[in-house]
Amino acid sequence: MSDYQHIRVEPISTALGAVIHGIDCRSDLPNPVVDEIRKAWLQHLVVFFQEQDLEPGEQLAFARQFGLPVKYPMIEGMSEFPEVVQVVKLPHEKNNFGGIWHSDTTYLEQPPIGALLFAQEVPEVGGDTLFANMYLAYETLSSGLKTMLGKLIVVQSSAKTGASRSREDRLSDASAVAEQVLEAEHPAVQTHPETGRKVLFVNYGHSTRFKDMTEAESKPLLDYLFAHQTRPEFTCRFQWGVGSMAMWDNRCTQHNPINDYHGFKRVMHRISIN
Repeated sequence: MSDYQHIRVEPISTALGAVIHGIDCRSDLPNPVVDEIRKAWLQHLVVFFQEQDLEPGEQLAFARQFGLPVKYPMIEGMSEFPEVVQVVKLPHEKNNFGGIWHSDTTYLEQPPIGALLFAQEVPEVGGDTLFANMYLAYETLSSGLKTMLGKLIVVQSSAKTGASRSREDRLSDASAVAEQVLEAEHPAVQTHPETGRKVLFVNYGHSTRFKDMTEAESKPLLDYLFAHQTRPEFTCRFQWGVGSMAMWDNRCTQHNPINDYHGFKRVMHRISIN
């Protein structure tokens, strides 16, 4: 028997990820439907909606049912909708925005709880996104390593080389604001405020070192964790189509947009929520 009365939820892997059917995201959804979508989001960590037709204002209205839309740092949003960022890769560009494993903007004191990404234009081939489950990443560590990590604080930076390189093309165009270095410190292990489960909260994109340790001292353990947390069995892969939208829980997932569509254009609309 289904756990849902108002939506149909189709998992795409046992690790995380599910497609939600029977929803028009343009609609003013009744509370029981919103509650079931949130339940599926918390259960599956990232949920997908297919064949949607959303203007930026409609995507914002949908996002507001799950959190407060917030501006993305360093990249200007649309003039009429500053919380909506166009994520574009043009055919001549080599780097794709965010094209490494990461959780979003963990260099902020309060990173967003989630994000919604809507596909406006997709390449003929390629351009999938990988997602990874940070509950599983934590739960499969040894008891000794869990104890050690429970005492550590991670320094997160916007200036880590891989992350800053993935912004180069966007920072060179008119949508960019001044590049700045943002840093924050967060516990390496966090407890999800809604599920109560523990999460491994380091990521290749932004984690530079442990507090009170040098980068050289931190590197062996961080490198191990970066490799561990993106093991294939912790992941799912989503193939975009025009009108697809993903909503992920940034508190317990990472994602990696695969940069395998050189020569093609890809246009997405992105919203962060708190």
